[in-house]
Amino acid sequence: MRRLPTFTPRTALIVAHDLLATAAAIIVTFYLRFEGPGLAQRWDLLLAVLPGFLIYAAAVYAFFQLYKTKWRFASLPDLFNIFRAVTVLALSLLVLDYILVAPNLYGTFFFGKITIALYWFVQIFFLGGSRVAYRYFHYTRVRHRAGRADSAPTLVLGRAADAEVLLRAIESGAVRKIWPVGILSPSNADQGQSIRGVAVLGTLDELEETLTNLAARGTPVARLVLTPSALAPEAHPEAILMRARRAGLAVSRLPSLDEGEAPRLAPVAVEDLLLRPSVKIDYRRLESFIKDKAIVVTGGGGSIGAEICDRVVTFGAARLLIIENSEPALHEALEAFAANNGRARVEGRIADVRDRARMFRLIGEFKPDMVFHAAALKHVPLLETDWAEGVKTNVFGSVNVADASVAAGARAMVMISTDKAIEPVSVLGATKRFAEMYCQALDADAARRSDGTREPMRLIAVRFGNVLASDGSVVPKFKAQIEAGGPVTVTHKDMVRYFMTIREACDLVVTAASHAASPARTNASVYVLNMGQPVRISELAERMIRLSGLEPGQDIDIVFTGIRPGERLEEILFAREEPTAEVGIAGIVAARPVCPPLEAMRGWLAALEQGLSRDERAVIDNVLRDAVPDFRGEAA
Repeated sequence: MRRLPTFTPRTALIVAHDLLATAAAIIVTFYLRFEGPGLAQRWDLLLAVLPGFLIYAAAVYAFFQLYKTKWRFASLPDLFNIFRAVTVLALSLLVLDYILVAPNLYGTFFFGKITIALYWFVQIFFLGGSRVAYRYFHYTRVRHRAGRADSAPTLVLGRAADAEVLLRAIESGAVRKIWPVGILSPSNADQGQSIRGVAVLGTLDELEETLTNLAARGTPVARLVLTPSALAPEAHPEAILMRARRAGLAVSRLPSLDEGEAPRLAPVAVEDLLLRPSVKIDYRRLESFIKDKAIVVTGGGGSIGAEICDRVVTFGAARLLIIENSEPALHEALEAFAANNGRARVEGRIADVRDRARMFRLIGEFKPDMVFHAAALKHVPLLETDWAEGVKTNVFGSVNVADASVAAGARAMVMISTDKAIEPVSVLGATKRFAEMYCQALDADAARRSDGTREPMRLIAVRFGNVLASDGSVVPKFKAQIEAGGPVTVTHKDMVRYFMTIREACDLVVTAASHAASPARTNASVYVLNMGQPVRISELAERMIRLSGLEPGQDIDIVFTGIRPGERLEEILFAREEPTAEVGIAGIVAARPVCPPLEAMRGWLAALEQGLSRDERAVIDNVLRDAVPDFRGEAA
């Protein structure tokens, strides 16, 4: 059932306009159709019928929602609604004239088919023409404002459909201080065309020539805006960026509508140059899952943890507890949420996940629905040296958070893991795999002990590839080396990694939780994003150098330094003995658990604790090798 629009002063003006237009259309039609005597003969009855017809017309217009749309955004669907409403009115007049009036009251046809057809055309013109005229008036005002001195003459790069999104955003006022002077499109079908009054001036390869021509005509371009189609790999965006930077142009990007963002300009980042399309996320699913929930995020001041916090607040969480052992990072995270004035109640506590009693107290008092465990030590070479710290945080910290989540009655706990956990060759990988196995053992134990009165708690892991631009990742390092003039250091020319953006990583975490905690429980316990083909690190370095407007090997050298302790050339997403499972969510693959029973995991934990107390690396390696048979650590 369609709900009538709220009656506001704006709605009242539209209703008044449409009813006056309807009355005018009836009267104009009669003046055009009938001569003086015919009009005089019908005039009294026309005035008697008109008020009732106007009331009926108002109801028809409300049914077809003519009062809901803003005239400044009048479009073809709005004109089609007018077409349907006026057609209903014309058919109603036909019924009124041929069934009620002619045989019973007037003795002959009061309107007639020609009059009704003429009325149909006049009425559509009066209702639709005023809306189109208003939109054009608003459009000319926006174009005039966009062409002012404080608006940057801008070239839009991308296909016509993408360019139109930006042009509409400019017209609506969502994007300001942009004056589009032309479009460059990679599509041959767009050449010679015009989109919303802005001409397509050539292809992407004709950038320099177009800039020269516009400058010669007195319109020097100051900015480029790259739409999603201009950032596709086949468009060679890094070459476009290199030419734009050398020409001294500011460069921005327009996010895809699939990213769930409102149209706005953003800086171009290396994440935009992934060698695969971004995974599409069902944001409605995530909103319905997170809305009004209480969430705990450990490590909430780090790059991954902070983004998870931002996502759950965006998806409508009611309460959020950020646990972080770095005071500056926690302060920065809380300040960011305070500035946004969101509806969620956000609080933060300084705490270390190694402190078991404090984890139980904080999580128990908060009583969360879900816990996202992002706190970890993750730098591979550092953990090869300070192996004990990796065990304390990645193993015992994860155990503390998992046990505290179970004790607090949480619905789900999600542990952030890594692709380095499969056939691990490093302390990072082995400790993360051990933590995965402990969560899987707890998850199996919860299912076994369930009495059927409520859904058992889920404890799952999400394996990340390398997260672009996260703290400690290769992207910030490469950026700093490029800014310093080089060289850019890569460990090995054949080293490849799976990559994902921070947004993809965090949406994967929430999506995995929504699937694991759904009523249709499955035994999937590890979730992995489909990250496409792995990326060669040397190729990523080359693209980043070009993104900076420089040429690899000429302006910036790439130097290979050799593989570091704990590293390998390729990463693996699933173990050989892990059976994968489709979960019905595009872009996400899961695996069923392969883990010893909970009693065995606790026995290994006791052995690890003894090895830590004696500071014996060999004991730690042996325990990890017993628990994770494919671990090939230092003592192997």
